[in-house]
Amino acid sequence: MKRNLTVQLDEETVAKAKVLAARRSTSVSKLVAHEIKRLVGEDDAYQRAKLIALAQLDRGYHLGGGKPADRDALHER
Repeated sequence: MKRNLTVQLDEETVAKAKVLAARRSTSVSKLVAHEIKRLVGEDDAYQRAKLIALAQLDRGYHLGGGKPADRDALHER
């Protein structure tokens, strides 16, 4: 289901938006709708990536190495 959305812009921006829409062979309404969909999609992707990254950080990473040597072994002569 589609719904209408009212947006208020200054006259200069509206005029430039009309020119831009005409160059792209579309309407200002479709231009705005496409941009909002793009922004929402980017935000959704960011939120998914953030959740994955945080889950990976919670699991941690094995960075190699073994059990550290004790102090006496390090200072033997």
